[in-house]
Amino acid sequence: MACSKSNSKPDEITTPPIDTTPPVVTPTDTTPSTKYDITQLNNTLLFETTPVITVMARQDYNELSGAAASQLNAGILYMHNDAKNSPVIITNAKGEDLGRIVLDNVSTTNPEDICVGPGPVSGKTYIYLADIGDNKSTRTSITVYRFEEPVITGPNAQTEIHITATAAIALKYPSYAYNAEALLVDPITKDLFIATKEIYKSTIYKAAYPQSTTSTTTLVSVVKTPFDLLTSGDISANGSEILLRNKSQIWYWKRDTTKSIAETLLTAPEMAPYAGNEHQGEGICFAADNTGYYTNTEIRDYSGAVSNISFYKRK
Repeated sequence: MACSKSNSKPDEITTPPIDTTPPVVTPTDTTPSTKYDITQLNNTLLFETTPVITVMARQDYNELSGAAASQLNAGILYMHNDAKNSPVIITNAKGEDLGRIVLDNVSTTNPEDICVGPGPVSGKTYIYLADIGDNKSTRTSITVYRFEEPVITGPNAQTEIHITATAAIALKYPSYAYNAEALLVDPITKDLFIATKEIYKSTIYKAAYPQSTTSTTTLVSVVKTPFDLLTSGDISANGSEILLRNKSQIWYWKRDTTKSIAETLLTAPEMAPYAGNEHQGEGICFAADNTGYYTNTEIRDYSGAVSNISFYKRK
């Protein structure tokens, strides 16, 4: 039988195309980390260890979070509840109900800290309300609201000041979303700093001045620290002292004002006095006259707890 000829062609060899796509390179994190052991810190001797404790007049302010001392109105303290659209609370070292500041046309999500410091107009002071809380770490951006500190004359329980000009400083982290409760304003550079609230660590992020109020600014990480679950912080009005706190500890830095905040935080702090008298210690701020520092606490989840202010006097 004759063999039939096959019409099939030999297999063709195909050369795959050359992939010219550049490889994805994950940038190296060059953020400096602290080297000190926070279990081996010295205690600062600058402040009294026993605070003066004052009961807040309004116990319905049961989610107190931040605290800030006015630089314009002598003796006034600003606080706020950790709740959506809460007003700024006006009080003083006696815990009196001195009214509220309402930000018109502003809707906050989770305000966690408040500071007073300089801003865009020289010679004026500004209040910074940090809407930076994010318990589920899902927010695509966070906001710090800045407005000129108002003159408050004869404040009382009926005082209600409406702010119509509020600048919204929108911020985002460079990679992931984080929960945060601590805002710092450097009175020397006007830079903003946010400390993340994480277990056994916190990264300090910076938004350099001038901060945009028309577009979202990407924060820059400047220091990695070992501090656990930070809840608040403050820089003194002259920029020479820094405080950070969580629910059970307070850390204090003396700053050489020729050094940056990041450089200062890389040096070992001292432990500042804390009496452990707060169920859920949240806020902290230096007194405007530099005579000590105040702390406050949230009490919402603690039956029978009393909302108070503690003052640690400078010796």
